[in-house]
Amino acid sequence: MADLDDTKAPLHYYLRRNRDDLLWKLDGLSEREARTPRTATGNNLLGIVKHCLNVEAAYFGPTFGRHFPTPEELVPLKAFDDDPQVDWYAREDETKDGLIDLYRRVAVFADETIDQLPLDAPGQVPWWRPGHQDVTLHRVIAHVTCDIARHAGHADIMREQHDGAIGWQRGSASIPDGYDWPTYVSKLRKLADHFE
Repeated sequence: MADLDDTKAPLHYYLRRNRDDLLWKLDGLSEREARTPRTATGNNLLGIVKHCLNVEAAYFGPTFGRHFPTPEELVPLKAFDDDPQVDWYAREDETKDGLIDLYRRVAVFADETIDQLPLDAPGQVPWWRPGHQDVTLHRVIAHVTCDIARHAGHADIMREQHDGAIGWQRGSASIPDGYDWPTYVSKLRKLADHFE
């Protein structure tokens, strides 16, 4: 059991870090900029945040018999019957600041689940296919962390395409200072062109 307890702290750390990195990608954006579709399938930065907050509320809530105190703020499962993309965009009555605030409250709720339960606590994911619904808190933390990280990566690219803001975490661009990016990109294009 001691090994499981020692494992929880780093798992929880990476989940929190991914959340923070995702929310950071909306810093300084207007309401319109946060909502603007940036891919052919409509991906947008605010929609990613809305999706991720609903993912966390569901996985760290009903999966373990807990319910978010204001469920009317979340996307109900039945809404996906009418619109399978319902959690990927902000409605007109939702705001960037409102959804960021909601995500922060969902994060507190999810963190309470993680803090209160042992890693081997059983849960059940009702929207997974029968025979595969049984999980542990450990598995859910890993699953959700991977999901949030993947979407934070989407947000990285969309934000870079929008205004050139780069970096995978606040305060660290993770790239060389003063690098000649146009020359570098030209070099990569030439390498790629050899394989037409």
